[in-house]
Amino acid sequence: MKNYSVQFTYIDNLYQQNWLCQAGLYNFFQGMLDSMMKYGERAIRKARLEIWPNPNPDRDYDINISFAEFTCLCPRSGYPDFATIIVTYVPADKIVELKALKLYLNSFRDTAISHEEVTNRIFNDLSKRLKPRYLEVVGDFNPRGNVKTVIRVNSGEKASA
Repeated sequence: MKNYSVQFTYIDNLYQQNWLCQAGLYNFFQGMLDSMMKYGERAIRKARLEIWPNPNPDRDYDINISFAEFTCLCPRSGYPDFATIIVTYVPADKIVELKALKLYLNSFRDTAISHEEVTNRIFNDLSKRLKPRYLEVVGDFNPRGNVKTVIRVNSGEKASA
């Protein structure tokens, strides 16, 4: 089974260097690789956080989301890192759609990124899009090499909801 995300990364790098764009081949290669991918791989590749209006913006309430199957790659070794990502927030005017969040989190599975960086990136992306009253993202990484890491990023003092 081929890992098409590596091929996408190569094509995206060529695109960013403007080589494929000038040659007019970017869309051709994108379409060719898209047709070889399974539907789930395509959904993850196109994942974007989808934001909805909060149905109760005048009320403070907690939203707790646990994603137990998070994976990314160790930037040093390339081995997979497994974690549970826990997102807790008190929404203001916006909430995140759960399937879009799941696909967004799955998009890190072939990304070489440190525990600290990925947890902070998830926090920054959610904070930027949601602008919540409070946000906390916890990356609870499984032990590897007998070392367990828990990264906790939050927006400060939580008002009681």
